Amino acid sequence: MHTDFFAWLEQHKGREYDLHNDHINPAFVKMLKTIGFDKGYVRGEGAYLWDADGNKYLDLLTGWGVFALGRNHPKVRAILQQLLTRDLPNLVRMDCSLLSGLVAEMLTKHTSENLSRVYFCNSGTETIETALKFSRCATGRQGVVYCDHAFHGLTTGSLSLNGSDFFRSRFGDLMPGAQMVPFNDLEALEKALSTKQAAAFVIEPVQGKTCEVVADGYLAEAQSLCRKYGTLLVVDEVQCGLGRTGKWFAYQHWPEVEPDIVCVAKALSGGYVPVGAVITRPRIMDCVFDSMERCVVHSNTFGQNDMAMAAALASLYVIEEDKLVENAAIVGERTIKRLREISRGCPFVSEVRGKGLMFGIDFARPKENFKLKMAWDMLHKLNFGVFGQMVVIPLLQKHRILTQVAGFHIEVIKFLPPMTVSQEDMDWFLNAMEEVLTDTQRFPGAAWDTVTGLAKRTIRM
Repeated sequence: MHTDFFAWLEQHKGREYDLHNDHINPAFVKMLKTIGFDKGYVRGEGAYLWDADGNKYLDLLTGWGVFALGRNHPKVRAILQQLLTRDLPNLVRMDCSLLSGLVAEMLTKHTSENLSRVYFCNSGTETIETALKFSRCATGRQGVVYCDHAFHGLTTGSLSLNGSDFFRSRFGDLMPGAQMVPFNDLEALEKALSTKQAAAFVIEPVQGKTCEVVADGYLAEAQSLCRKYGTLLVVDEVQCGLGRTGKWFAYQHWPEVEPDIVCVAKALSGGYVPVGAVITRPRIMDCVFDSMERCVVHSNTFGQNDMAMAAALASLYVIEEDKLVENAAIVGERTIKRLREISRGCPFVSEVRGKGLMFGIDFARPKENFKLKMAWDMLHKLNFGVFGQMVVIPLLQKHRILTQVAGFHIEVIKFLPPMTVSQEDMDWFLNAMEEVLTDTQRFPGAAWDTVTGLAKRTIRM
């Protein structure tokens, strides 16, 4: 490798898809090429991506929420560049890091005084694994209750709480004692908790795979049930936390709610260095780390590393100083309102839902219009869950807006704009959506030909 890293990298330009096909994940490469997503992006800045031909794209996928501050935020980058010029004593292990202490202080400034302890790790799924262990330790119980359509990660413990059989199948027995209940169903939740076997009830205030939002009053009642039956309330805010919904934490839309454990990640990284954090009550943390002998009974190699902590600290300051929580609330509300107005004219739209800058469109079989019902049925006989691509593909190919369906075999497209996004950018998106939704109603037509061809190719793959 040359000392000029980018000159060396330039020599390999154009090999990315071949390299991934040969050495990483050929099925993923085939999927990208099949739906025309093999753009080969060469630059990212703020809310935008550029391909090699100089075409500019609006990024509403944001790495599934990682780039909540936009790509390559200059303030976060400046802090990391400064850090790299110092020979800091990183990860001494037998010492306490000032950086991680400051991040913990700043995170807990935005919670209640009872949520004052923080455990750092490397990812969202690791925060869930931590929450599971902490809950079991604090309660002496083994069981965990979670919701249908939930997504909490793909390691063994978090996968055990996955509301989709698609992700769980073929991986054998998972964590025992996990019980699923319907989302927003208090009666089912009480039935599950009343056995007093559950250490934790784990829930996303806004579900990542469906953009379903907890009903008003639900979280407060769930909290009461948890306290009644001795179960800890764990809120997974890996995707919906740190300002995305228009509050610092999504559970704060309901002021009476105070969870026992809050999990965050994604946005905390600033899009630069992986990091996760578990915010909890002192009594829970003290139960886990209950003696000098057991002060490292739960740990990880790279947690609290200087680069991750600096990225997290810089990200929190940017969210505060640039008023990104407020921006998410204002721009998100306007966008969702306008999207609902646009969607009323499309018989395929079942619902527009979400909070702030985390929202989605749910599609369903039309209730009227025989021709469009027939088109829907024909497509779903070929391949269930492919309708969303009739919206996603033209958004990218014609309007240069990057997004994707929210999950496997569900007809939901999720949008995760960066919290720095402007109303002008969202108008770009809304105008494009109005045109694309209109095109779905032209059957037969080019949009239907494209998605039908895709469904047939997928069957042959």
